[in-house]
Amino acid sequence: MIKSNVRNLFLGLMLAGTAGFVNAQTTTETANTATTSPAQTNPTIDALKKQVETNPKDAESLSKLATAYQDASDWPNAVDTWKKISVLLPDWAPSYYSQGYAYQSAKDDANAKIAYEKYISTVKPEELEQNKKSLAYAYLYIAFAEQQTNPDKAKEYIAKSLQYDPSNQDAVKLSKALNS
Repeated sequence: MIKSNVRNLFLGLMLAGTAGFVNAQTTTETANTATTSPAQTNPTIDALKKQVETNPKDAESLSKLATAYQDASDWPNAVDTWKKISVLLPDWAPSYYSQGYAYQSAKDDANAKIAYEKYISTVKPEELEQNKKSLAYAYLYIAFAEQQTNPDKAKEYIAKSLQYDPSNQDAVKLSKALNS
């Protein structure tokens, strides 16, 4: 039951989290400009941290905590919490997608790319349909990252992105640029 609830929670998170993807995926900075935890306290985060301290293997509480960190733009703690979830549920692809999103938001493009690649490789065949949009964005991100250094891989990945979401205009534009 918990795994199902967590999966539903992350499906919603992934769909909501993709809105900022297009802006973030076009950044050219590679330095990690993430800030440390905010000096002010966040009652939601504090309460969730206490829940996690009580039961560190509670994936649902961890996912809520990771989401709260993301909502507060506390990217280092969001990444660390998503990683804890990946250890608890190593076959659960959304935790890798969320790591990629957090890394990307922290302007850590190299680790974002690694996390998105792990996400792509972890999605099970029976989960493809429900993960199409997220897969499309993950493939788009990697294609964008690879366009200068590995154009063949970028072409392959942008084709996959368009396979999962042919209506994504950023993917269409990148595909045209790569294939011209």
